[in-house]
Amino acid sequence: MSELPLVRIHAPGIVTMDSVETPEAGPDDVLVAVRQCGICGSDLGYAAMGGLPGYPVPMPLGHELAGVVREVGSRVQGFAPGDRVVVNPTAGGNAIGNGGAEGGFAPLLLVRGVNRDTGILLLLPDTLSDEQGALVEPLSVAMHAVNRSELVPTDKLVIFGAGPIGLGVLLVARYVGLSHCVVVDRSAKRLALAEQLGATPVHADREDVAARLGEVFGSVQYLGQTLPDVDVLIEATGVGVVFEQCVQLARFRSRITVVGVHKAPCHIDLLSVLARELRISGSMAYPDEFPAVIEMLASGRVDASALISHRFPLSQFDQAFALAGNADQAVKVMVDCQR
Repeated sequence: MSELPLVRIHAPGIVTMDSVETPEAGPDDVLVAVRQCGICGSDLGYAAMGGLPGYPVPMPLGHELAGVVREVGSRVQGFAPGDRVVVNPTAGGNAIGNGGAEGGFAPLLLVRGVNRDTGILLLLPDTLSDEQGALVEPLSVAMHAVNRSELVPTDKLVIFGAGPIGLGVLLVARYVGLSHCVVVDRSAKRLALAEQLGATPVHADREDVAARLGEVFGSVQYLGQTLPDVDVLIEATGVGVVFEQCVQLARFRSRITVVGVHKAPCHIDLLSVLARELRISGSMAYPDEFPAVIEMLASGRVDASALISHRFPLSQFDQAFALAGNADQAVKVMVDCQR
């Protein structure tokens, strides 16, 4: 049987390109030739941990992907060889690149159970590129955070973190009509991109964040405190002190949404939560946002390709993965899995 390369985690910090048997599609499955797959911040986290706790190793990586149908199982309907598709990695219980048996950093991906779950594969419109298709997954994370925040066009929004998810939140917020957006980060490169995408940038290390937000949005008095007049704060860094800062900055009845992955507990000032009647929501993945994100990209109103900072062939995955971990240099690193 022939073999193909597949990126897998073997131990903390040990990520290698392995040779594995070429997968075969069962009656309910589809084989997809992966054209583009993005490196996610969670991929970096999985590698640092040596895989996901409770899941077997070696653990395949890669879950932000788009490709072309190569082979269709006998019971699969609605797809044919040659169809361009986006893969929802969590649908159908497949956990592609998230502890499951398959990963997207490979030339060929077995997508199981397509006949049993219509949400696993989605057709990619011809007007969208493969790279745009690979951005559907992270943008779905961002759109779910926007949905959880219940944003309306008149809201004043602050996004903490100008990584791919924070910038994706900005794109979606602008798409739904928000004009008052601030992005806070420590990277001048990422803040420049946030400004390019329509936000007011605030450098967390060089500016007084509270004062700057007051300048942009105005201030309000509440219980003897002067607070920025902000409706929604979205925490997309995964850093505990940043979440604590969100609580301290929030005014009466502000809404705080946590979409950054926090790996350690942090302090919550419950007195502020109580006195200001704050609403704090978590936002995890994307229950049903894939179709809406594809529609958003197809509208032509969102230039998501601006998020892609670097492109590599799969044969140079080591260099791509190392660069993706450098927040001062990279935003979204895209990997061409056919090269």
